[in-house]
Amino acid sequence: MQTALEILTHPLLAPVRHGFFTRRGGASSGLFSGLNCGFGSSDQGEIVAINRGRVADAIGVPHDRLATVHQTHSAEVAVLKDAAQALDLAKVRADAIVTDQPGVALAVLTADCQPILLADAEAGVIGAVHAGWRGALSGVIEAAVGAMTDLGATRIRAVIGPCISQRAYEVGEEFMDEVLAEDPDYRRFFSGGPNGRPMFDLPGFGLSRLRDAGVEAEWTRHCTYSDPDRFYSYRRSTHLHEVDYGRLISVIAL
Repeated sequence: MQTALEILTHPLLAPVRHGFFTRRGGASSGLFSGLNCGFGSSDQGEIVAINRGRVADAIGVPHDRLATVHQTHSAEVAVLKDAAQALDLAKVRADAIVTDQPGVALAVLTADCQPILLADAEAGVIGAVHAGWRGALSGVIEAAVGAMTDLGATRIRAVIGPCISQRAYEVGEEFMDEVLAEDPDYRRFFSGGPNGRPMFDLPGFGLSRLRDAGVEAEWTRHCTYSDPDRFYSYRRSTHLHEVDYGRLISVIAL
């Protein structure tokens, strides 16, 4: 019997249709057991397509109206101007998508990085952002907010979905130096870890960037690393010496 999908939502984005999908309810097996939606994984492509189809059905759009991009940890934003071209975005190298087109869903894939869903319900403008530390530091959040504003958004709200939390995100001194070179005040996003190495607060950093951009924002407070039954995690898979990992999907639709 097919297991039901688990979809996390947040009242801040209501009434816009959206969901941070966990790994539960998919067709994948083995390392990818559950709802792996990453064609970039070594999972079977046809199985990933089945999983994405279930996601499209759950969010209420045709399968060819689920738009994703080729994510590269950049600050590039893709603007979807025609719902009929949703699938064409898969070849576009970007880490955020925005649109004002009804009947289409925007999606990003993550496995510890921040999935950020944004909406101005009154203006009819939505966005989806993949923001790891490098993309966030490079300005992908602000770029997405700017692109939404260009489409007419004036009151944007955003929610950061499941991502790696500070207690699980040990980094090196070089990492911290690179972040502090951008702004010494970012030291507040680091704390000392049990191994004497810095621990980075990725969702705290994302919330700060969103709020500084004038966006009302919250985090769902789910840690991908700490909950293997519900979430895929690149870092956890690395620590377990696994050969690959699944990708979670987060979706928003007009």
